[in-house]
Amino acid sequence: MTDVATPPLPKMPTVRSVSFQDLRDVLQLGWQDFRRAPGYGLFFGSFFAFGGMILWLLLSRWDMPWLMLPLAMGFPLIGPFVAAGLYEVSRQLARGEKLRAGHVLGVMFAQRKRELGWMAFVTLFIFWVWVYQVRLLLAVIMGRMSFSTMPQFMELVFSTSEGWTFLLIGTCVGAALSLVLFASTVASIPLLLDRERDFITALITSWQVVLRNPGPMLAWGVMVTALVMIGIGTFFLGLIVVLPVLGHATWHLYERTVAPAAPGER
Repeated sequence: MTDVATPPLPKMPTVRSVSFQDLRDVLQLGWQDFRRAPGYGLFFGSFFAFGGMILWLLLSRWDMPWLMLPLAMGFPLIGPFVAAGLYEVSRQLARGEKLRAGHVLGVMFAQRKRELGWMAFVTLFIFWVWVYQVRLLLAVIMGRMSFSTMPQFMELVFSTSEGWTFLLIGTCVGAALSLVLFASTVASIPLLLDRERDFITALITSWQVVLRNPGPMLAWGVMVTALVMIGIGTFFLGLIVVLPVLGHATWHLYERTVAPAAPGER
């Protein structure tokens, strides 16, 4: 009987250390990329800014403005996935290639046939869990309270013991979900866009990046969340600039935390 040689398993990507100075550097690089290709940044940023406005108006019309708060808090969870187009722009700029809208959009649409689609499923699933746990906590803790507008909801949250309990538990649960998803996506989505790897390898690599650099990566997650919340606080208009700059910066952070592919590696 002839032995069949088993092909060797692909080597795991090499993870590198980064410092807090690297965070400052990648933000500067993200701003530079935005200034070099403002049209792309404004397109992607405007898409989600106006999407947020429309969502707010719809929830207000449906008498569900309270749902905007958990949706806004959960918005950073899906940020890395929706920034895939910005990653491609930064990649082309670094290579000195001429930017073409058709190519950038084509790369984005092509991801539906690659492993990035699985990451989209993971991201949206956790986001869905986040929204439903908020509704569950709302029903259990504040079920007897009535409110139909955002000001009424905010007043109950910050002026009653039930509201503070809801806020405390919801924040802890949301922080845990955010940490899990952040560690799962911060490097995995750029990696899957950059190379032909399976999403399990990408997930493991992303967690390795966070575990090797806990301080800088935690600071990065807090910084991203804070900037996105500031953008949302301007009735989403700030997202027009905040999202593209963070998207470009995340790509540069990925390049610093994950070593380039070895020769022959796809």
